[in-house]
Amino acid sequence: MGAAGAVEAIACLKALQDQIIPATINYQHPHPQCDLDYVPNEARPCPLRVVMSNSMGLGGHNACLIFRRL
Repeated sequence: MGAAGAVEAIACLKALQDQIIPATINYQHPHPQCDLDYVPNEARPCPLRVVMSNSMGLGGHNACLIFRRL
């Protein structure tokens, strides 16, 4: 579990580099009362300036990294 945060940070940096939003996998049916902008099953191009990686671990260990383009 310790490396999961590093993998997520790499995914965030890659999304920032390629200017895409990664897909929400296995998203089948939207809930009518939850109108979030999901990216179902396929990545979407989007101009990104800032991305955030939020990782939670056992015992209350939490970390949040914010990356931005220069």
